[in-house]
Amino acid sequence: MNRAPALAIAEQCRAALVPYCDRIEIAGSIRRRKPQVKDIELVAIPRRIPTGLFGDELVTDPRFCAVVNQWPAIKGRPEGKYTQRQLPDGILLDLFRANVDNWGLIFAIRTGSAAFSHHVLATGWVRAGYRSVDGRLRQPDGSIIPICEEHDLFEILGIPWVDPEAREV
Repeated sequence: MNRAPALAIAEQCRAALVPYCDRIEIAGSIRRRKPQVKDIELVAIPRRIPTGLFGDELVTDPRFCAVVNQWPAIKGRPEGKYTQRQLPDGILLDLFRANVDNWGLIFAIRTGSAAFSHHVLATGWVRAGYRSVDGRLRQPDGSIIPICEEHDLFEILGIPWVDPEAREV
């Protein structure tokens, strides 16, 4: 699909979800400003609301799930780390869940390109002695390194910032 109509669809999806998210952004080839896109990628931190007898448990806001569930599921659930949905316009939505401490890592990886994420970012963290486990960057002792923003990831890896449009390998 051409970028302009894909961007319009992505913005509609984002607008439908934004009231139920602490943060949500368009990633992937749309963010990289590619002229042709094959899918829409969003990275979200859905709001969590208290539940349980004493309000001591947190669950994904059911309104977030209701919006996501209006689109037919290909795989995954709205409460999970990833879900893929078929949008009415014939394009797929890949929705990735993040949290405050791993937003920068997930957003950078999902902005891509796949080759950049693998050959630059992943190679960079392996070279630095880190590993990525369950969407978090970990030190050799297993402790989590918070990556709140993309700039944090580039800085930790000692890689100069690369604008999304230039993230090709």
